[in-house]
Amino acid sequence: MAKKSKNLVRLEYGAARIAFLVLGALPRKIAVSLSIGIMRALPFFIRELRHTGMTNLAIAFPEKSLVERSRILKGSFENLGRVLGELSQFHKYSRENLADILDLNLDAEAQSVYEQNEREKRGVLVVTGHLGNWELSVFGFSALYKPMSFFARPLDNPKLDAFLNGIRSRYGNTPINKKNAALAGSKILRDGGILGILSDVNVQPKEGVFVPFFGMASSTTSGPATIALRSNSLIYPIFCVWAQSERKYKLVHGALLEPVNTGNRKQDIIDTTAAFTAEIEKIIRTYPDQWMWIHKRWKTRPPGERDVYDRDKRS
Repeated sequence: MAKKSKNLVRLEYGAARIAFLVLGALPRKIAVSLSIGIMRALPFFIRELRHTGMTNLAIAFPEKSLVERSRILKGSFENLGRVLGELSQFHKYSRENLADILDLNLDAEAQSVYEQNEREKRGVLVVTGHLGNWELSVFGFSALYKPMSFFARPLDNPKLDAFLNGIRSRYGNTPINKKNAALAGSKILRDGGILGILSDVNVQPKEGVFVPFFGMASSTTSGPATIALRSNSLIYPIFCVWAQSERKYKLVHGALLEPVNTGNRKQDIIDTTAAFTAEIEKIIRTYPDQWMWIHKRWKTRPPGERDVYDRDKRS
């Protein structure tokens, strides 16, 4: 990727700061509603986003009608707007008033995992994804429980990257550059820390392994499995979803996983990755309108397979 000019970096940064300044000055409900409205309109201006989203939904839910898939995609854009709107309000959230919008009360299993982490100092690798409000989950956990480390792929605009990480780290979270992921992540977990990583995006073949996701092979990051094996850490899929009936965000989680460790490292990484990916899929199926369907999750294909996003080749 070509390095951006200083002028472009400044322009992007300035535009983002103005947007955050305007949204951040508004009352929360208005800021979130405005952001949702903007995101609802996005596919009308960038048609490719709708094509990607509908292609993904056809892969994931072949049994659903076009109307049902369109409804899910509309909800997905609304969710992105909700994430943006809430992010603009983070500077207003204290430990006390976060409870007004975020229910982080742990259920019995999650509480047990948390207490085990505190007692035994065994690391917990939180695998999550672009479902619900992933920004609020990390921010809220650090405010209400304890700071955590998280992997963050640096943005190609260093000013924006520093700005966002400053917001995310207000209550002590530590961003880790993915380029230094393996060593830094393993040390944090061996020391009994909690480490979060977004594990639901497409990666290049050298960065991942192919495992099933909604019935199709998907190139998935092998980093979480590799780090969990090195540090003997628990793997816990956790998401922060919007509960419309309660008008709050709440934590939901999949099954607590042990990394597969048979001694065959290559196969263990594949099997561990497949296990947490299956848990992520289960949660997405429960909240399909809160996942980011506009990401080309199946872009990287096994050798010989066609590009599923090619309009001319997609049946």
